[in-house]
Amino acid sequence: MGYTAKNHIRPRKLSDAVARHLESLILEGTLRSGERLPPERELALQLDVSRPSLREALATLEQRGILETRRGGTFVGPILGAAFASDLQELMRSSPDSPGDYLEFRSGMDGVAAAFAAERASDIDLDIIGQRFRAIEDMHQREQPDAEADADALFHLATYEASHNVLMIQIMGGLADLLRQDVLYNRFKLYSRQGVRELLLDQHRAIHDAIQARDPQAARAAAETHVSFTRAALSEIDRTDTRLELALRRFAESEGAP
Repeated sequence: MGYTAKNHIRPRKLSDAVARHLESLILEGTLRSGERLPPERELALQLDVSRPSLREALATLEQRGILETRRGGTFVGPILGAAFASDLQELMRSSPDSPGDYLEFRSGMDGVAAAFAAERASDIDLDIIGQRFRAIEDMHQREQPDAEADADALFHLATYEASHNVLMIQIMGGLADLLRQDVLYNRFKLYSRQGVRELLLDQHRAIHDAIQARDPQAARAAAETHVSFTRAALSEIDRTDTRLELALRRFAESEGAP
């Protein structure tokens, strides 16, 4: 991946502009938390700046905690969503209400992201979204539900990135692992219902088609329909499971009665 600016960087102080440029690449999601930067010589050539200026810029970003230097090179540090992702994952494991809360959160985010993606996606963004959807289709046809769930999560991440909203990209990108866990958990429960896999595929197709058609209203509606269905279906499954548990408990108690 190259990091070349549209125009060569020529500021009052070159190192400051290099630092701002690298910071913008991090904020927009081009450079991700934990990603290793190219070697100094290569990065200086890509940015068309001197190595001393680049070195000074990297030192500035490291002082601010945006970059980290450790064995193996210079890496993007934990930023925004990534900084609190581990705490949220622990919360999800410890609180029975957290999965529902996260879906509720997604019900707002996914619709907005899909609408923004339909409005703002570049041709490259649309190509990536198309690739991610075709991966869902491929895993669906191969009947590989775990791989299909992974492809599902990557599809949604692609819509967030295509929104070109820096805060949304950083928060949802930082929560990427949480999103994958959520999708796996939801699909595991939903697959117990006949026809759900096909319905989920159709819902993702609707999101994909609306974004490709650059129809923000349809994209938002399709994304909101998908999350609303997931929430309603999971709620019904939980109610059914609760009723079954109560019935089994009563049966066990009646069998043990004198």
